[in-house]
Amino acid sequence: MAVGFVGELMGTATLILFGDGVVANVLLAKNKGQNSGWIVITAGWAFAVLCGVLVAVAAGAPGHLNPAVTLAFATATGDWSNVVPFIAAQFIGAFIGAILVWLAHLLHWGETEDQGLKLAVFCTGPAIRNYGANLVTEIIGGFALLFVVAAIGSKGVATPGYLAPFIVGMVVWGIGVSLGGPTGYAINPARDLGPRIAHAVLPIAGKGGSDWGYSWVPVVGPVIGGIVALMLAKATGMM
Repeated sequence: MAVGFVGELMGTATLILFGDGVVANVLLAKNKGQNSGWIVITAGWAFAVLCGVLVAVAAGAPGHLNPAVTLAFATATGDWSNVVPFIAAQFIGAFIGAILVWLAHLLHWGETEDQGLKLAVFCTGPAIRNYGANLVTEIIGGFALLFVVAAIGSKGVATPGYLAPFIVGMVVWGIGVSLGGPTGYAINPARDLGPRIAHAVLPIAGKGGSDWGYSWVPVVGPVIGGIVALMLAKATGMM
């Protein structure tokens, strides 16, 4: 359990370092990647997932990096033994990763006037705010992630273990370019809430509020979608 905890923490920190890092590179003023666009952000998050999973697996963890994944597999398999330590590790890792992103871009926060752009580095927000519709979008995104992950691990596909992290990264890229526009595709409670907490407590130059009114959507939505996905996968013989 201790090894898995460390692996999930390190992997999730890596995920956020690369993932929130690419958002900072695109959004913050006077960065060399400023205004490079949505495709760069979605590609960066795909690489972030790949790197995070590789680090976690190398450190002896399964590479969930995501409470929605951990909870969905626990629900589908009935094994809840690692749920608490893994989720704790994921949230702590996400918080640490966000701190590293803040430090890496330290000179650029004060150069960026828009408070919303600063918040967007750390967490997601809707393009059109409607909690019901936003929740549905996040449920669908969480479902898509876990349903395809189940397919990747199925006997029919028989993905070699060393290829799985690459394919999962591509799945996240696909979700970003296909489903990411309405809510920013959190699809991961730790990815959103851990850095949101970091935004709230860090001395970020010129920051605004952390949008706590929306914060439950990217937590609840992916969990519901992930659990439904794996239960359907199990019922249809995919796992």
